[in-house]
Amino acid sequence: MSLSPKYDPSKVEDKWYNHWMKNGFFAAKPNPKKDPYSIIIPPPNVTGVLHMGHMLNNTIQDVLIRKARMEGKEACWVPGTDHASIATEAKVVRMLREQGTKKSDLTREEFLEHAWEWKEKYGGIILEQLKKLGASCDWDRTAFTMDDGYYKAVIRVFVDLHKKGFIYRGLRMINWDVEARTAVSNEEVIYQEEGEVSKLYSIKYELKDSDGFMVIATQRPETIMGDTAIAVNPKDERYQHLIGKTALVPFINREIPIIGDDYVALDFGTGCLKVTPAHDQNDYEIGLRHNLEVIDTINLDGTLNEKCEIPEYVGRDRFEIRDQIIRDLEEAGMLLGDEEFTTRIGRSERTDTVVEPKLSLQWFIKMKEISRRAHKAVMDDEVILHPSKFKNTYNHWMENVRDWCISRQLWWGQRIPAYYFGEGDNDFVVAESIGEALELARQATGNPNLSETDLKQDEDVLDTWASSWLFPIAVFNGFSNDNFDFENGKIKKGNEDLDYFYPTDTLVTAPEILFFWVARMVIAGYEYMDKKPFKHVYLTGIVRDKKRRKMSKSLGNSPDPLELIKQYGADGVRSGMLFSSPAGNDLLFDVKLVEQGRNFANKIWNAFRLVKGWQTTGEAQNSANKMAVDWFEAHFDKALAELEHHFQKFRVSDALMTLYKLIWNDFCSWYLEWIKPPYGEPIDQATYDCTIKFFEKLIKVLHPFMPFLTEELWHNLKDRSAEDCIIIAKWPAIEEYNQSVLEKGDLLFEITTAIRNIRNSKQISPKKELLLVINGKAEDYSDIETSLKKVAMLNEIVYSDKKPEHSYNFVVKSTKYYLESPEVIDTGAEKENLTKELDYAQGFLRSIEKKLGNEKFVNNAPEKVVAMEKKKKKDAEAKIKALKEGLEKLK
Repeated sequence: MSLSPKYDPSKVEDKWYNHWMKNGFFAAKPNPKKDPYSIIIPPPNVTGVLHMGHMLNNTIQDVLIRKARMEGKEACWVPGTDHASIATEAKVVRMLREQGTKKSDLTREEFLEHAWEWKEKYGGIILEQLKKLGASCDWDRTAFTMDDGYYKAVIRVFVDLHKKGFIYRGLRMINWDVEARTAVSNEEVIYQEEGEVSKLYSIKYELKDSDGFMVIATQRPETIMGDTAIAVNPKDERYQHLIGKTALVPFINREIPIIGDDYVALDFGTGCLKVTPAHDQNDYEIGLRHNLEVIDTINLDGTLNEKCEIPEYVGRDRFEIRDQIIRDLEEAGMLLGDEEFTTRIGRSERTDTVVEPKLSLQWFIKMKEISRRAHKAVMDDEVILHPSKFKNTYNHWMENVRDWCISRQLWWGQRIPAYYFGEGDNDFVVAESIGEALELARQATGNPNLSETDLKQDEDVLDTWASSWLFPIAVFNGFSNDNFDFENGKIKKGNEDLDYFYPTDTLVTAPEILFFWVARMVIAGYEYMDKKPFKHVYLTGIVRDKKRRKMSKSLGNSPDPLELIKQYGADGVRSGMLFSSPAGNDLLFDVKLVEQGRNFANKIWNAFRLVKGWQTTGEAQNSANKMAVDWFEAHFDKALAELEHHFQKFRVSDALMTLYKLIWNDFCSWYLEWIKPPYGEPIDQATYDCTIKFFEKLIKVLHPFMPFLTEELWHNLKDRSAEDCIIIAKWPAIEEYNQSVLEKGDLLFEITTAIRNIRNSKQISPKKELLLVINGKAEDYSDIETSLKKVAMLNEIVYSDKKPEHSYNFVVKSTKYYLESPEVIDTGAEKENLTKELDYAQGFLRSIEKKLGNEKFVNNAPEKVVAMEKKKKKDAEAKIKALKEGLEKLK
């Protein structure tokens, strides 16, 4: 088979992906003869398209699943998409608006028809894009959180948790997204890291029956008309005499009491707090303590309503009114000043709109009790977070967990299965179907004549996260009738898939959804399976640009992943993403990383072309080639052990760097140069066969990272059947390696590197053979002498303590070497070079002595580390001695 002079990903990637699909290599099913290994994809929004975060996350998942498959495990990677209630409904509403149709003109059923049409047309785009990346998901298992079976599972869990007393309906202060027109949970409210600049306005509130007034500092003057009290700290001597008196709300002159409450900070603003129970969580709690009236002056769309009592404000946006009321206060002489300050402003995670605290009747899950086992599981490392620093974050959230608002005022999503039969607060039943609801309603009312038309189902849908938290169980159909114990609210028995693949092995996701999704999946796993949903959680970092800015369309700093794949190849992009992405740390993306990935692929391709271009001979293997083979075999086994260690610690980026150095430096730069025959001459068959074997091993361990290149090379190594693919090839086993061979190789390379450096600095041709004098014993170099002559281009090696008249000195591991010069040496320049080298060696020695003089380091560092530092000290001392002797001889 002829090899292209250059690796062309465009001719390889689709060919092999289709081949893998055709042969069913991604498919997984329970197999008692194999250990299972399963991963669930963090389901991207059905509205989504591939971005750099997806690229990183899914590359890591694919690396793990491909390695497990090669290790002989039944590797199952379950893909899927999330219905994304808010995002999808917004897209559909926008589409309808462009067609001249308002959502309000449609019935719920008509709107959902449009939503499903949109989903079928656009919903699978991101999964198709993942295939371009090389994602080896079991696509036959693709899940969607609004699929019929999944939908029923979500409803079943709602009914069960309501039955257990975890779900309740209540009037609470919630976060309201005025753009999406729905409630959002506390976890869906985000804050800018650096805060936002706002203004604190000082406003005059007059006292009733007095010429006096109080000064209130507020950043929300648009809510003044909802004020129902002024609060001061009862310990504040400035205002103690006013507690119990009455103040007047500006413009509308509503009488409000002045109350004492410990919540008020003595040192913030003026020490006086306007209390608006309808529009602030803390104010609401103060209102409950003091039995204050609740006046909601803001509509669901963020405009002011009639309760503000000022007609010209009604129907106008809250922020427009903020500007207007400041002008009006100033004109009335009631604005006493303003100042800028930086504060945390909550915004909706979905729409970036400033959330409006509102008192609303919503559905909640009581989180404290149901979270206990999930909290303990992570703290006890039953579920292990990588990196472990996120345990503190998880612990803080779990210790301060609040009830979860799960209802959303939308149509797209799982509709809440509550059915109302009257106007009272408790006139409803919760059931999986309207038929079951009717039976329960008849029992509740004692009216056997009730019909389905007498029942009205709740209009709201569930929070998207209240469906995706069931993903690890629901994708394996765990909530089916056959599995579910309705009496105890548990999955009483599994099915074949659930029993085999659950719990899953590794979840790869982003830290920002540690609470949205990860913690809640752990909660659901213990609540319904009495088992953790996964063993490990690998938390990736955020992909940022070189300026450390988060990548986004609005900033224009996020490249199109598909364009990157088109330009650099999927393998180049995959490896480029992983070159600098340690778990939990942000990745500072630079296209140069992807270029480095592409160059790595080309390096391997060219190395393969070099080897395949060699002719072979039946001659015996020479000693240099034999040592080269022994050295690389030992070095591969050592690197493989290091590679496995990185995988065990979930250091995927470090694992790739181990392979990068092994292939680029050790295999290409040293081993191939070591064994390469002179131009036009053949290589012995034994060395060639070993080299091909090494190539097979290398591309096997590289396959999870660069699947397309390695599959192409696998089939170019030798003739293979269509089914004999590297994707299912056996992962190499770790073998014991010969440390002595590695040490001899290290000595060889250090001497060679020193000689090459001299050639470069003195402009001596790399092809000119030179004489090397070693101040040592010949028997110490017997194993490497032939190899040293070859790789360092030496015509003779002499063992003597006599320095040739014209030679360059260098020291390796305390031994002096003299490289004969083909020309007369500039003694002054040589002395200058040796002096620089001596200065460096002495500085290095001082740093080692400082480290070893630190009792804390010596007492706490591992014994091997301390021993290594002592060896460095001894080597440095020997090198300094040799350099000083060399300088003496130059005098």
